[in-house]
Amino acid sequence: MAYWLFKSEPATWSWSDQVARGAAGEEWDGVRNYQARNMMREMRVGDRGFFYHSQTEKAVVGIVEVIAEAHPDSTTDDPRWECVDVKAVEALPRPITLDVIKDDPRLSEMVLVRNSRLSVQPVTAAEWKIVCQLGGL
Repeated sequence: MAYWLFKSEPATWSWSDQVARGAAGEEWDGVRNYQARNMMREMRVGDRGFFYHSQTEKAVVGIVEVIAEAHPDSTTDDPRWECVDVKAVEALPRPITLDVIKDDPRLSEMVLVRNSRLSVQPVTAAEWKIVCQLGGL
């Protein structure tokens, strides 16, 4: 299993929106960055990801699971853009802010710390475990 982080602006698509989709999940659509798209092409069903609220909150708030591998993004006719489908798994009992992540020396190499603008990014198994522990899981 691989681990990822998915960033979303809560005003556009929030954790509550994701949870409301239930087991059917939702496309992680609208990504228009080649690096992020290529990461989605690497994802496999069963991979897990952190759901991260960007903009004002800047916090990991939940865990999602990939339920469909890369396929054409339904929000565009441009064949270059693909997306995966994800479903909500569970909320973090304690959301973990970007400041908490940046202040933890064990997470200093995390992509979120080094390249916070990337909307889809990999997370190492060690980083996954630390963030889950910090979040109360």
